[in-house]
Amino acid sequence: MPLGNLTSQFFANIYLNELDYFVKHILKAQFYIRYVDDFVILHNSKEQLGEWKSQIDKFLKERLKLELHKDKSKVISLSKGIDFVGFRNFSRHKLLRKRNIRKIRQKVENYKDNKITFSQLFDSYQGWQAYAKWANTYKLRSKVKGETINALLMKI
Repeated sequence: MPLGNLTSQFFANIYLNELDYFVKHILKAQFYIRYVDDFVILHNSKEQLGEWKSQIDKFLKERLKLELHKDKSKVISLSKGIDFVGFRNFSRHKLLRKRNIRKIRQKVENYKDNKITFSQLFDSYQGWQAYAKWANTYKLRSKVKGETINALLMKI
């Protein structure tokens, strides 16, 4: 089953329901968020988070035959930002990932260099704007809009 397929997302939600129960009702983590196979637990104690991480790792191995990703599973301060569901999340705001900003700007450059059509640029720009509005990006969206309009005007 291809990753990203709606069916795989559906089955991940069903399969990981046991993890949800374990974290919420056994560990009693108050601030637990899961989206498909990504999850975040917020707590003010680094020690508590480390303990929960060990317990979750054991639970996943024994009950669900899964393992936490060694590089992505870590206890970090929210002040450094948590990479989750496409955004860098902080306690009071969220930002876009830098690669997403680079991608839209690369699309504008590709349009300028005649590597993509107006229609392709327009579709990408519309999708990016719809995604970017969910973060604290008003100034960034205005700037990218100006860059995109300038690229279009250069072709006229």
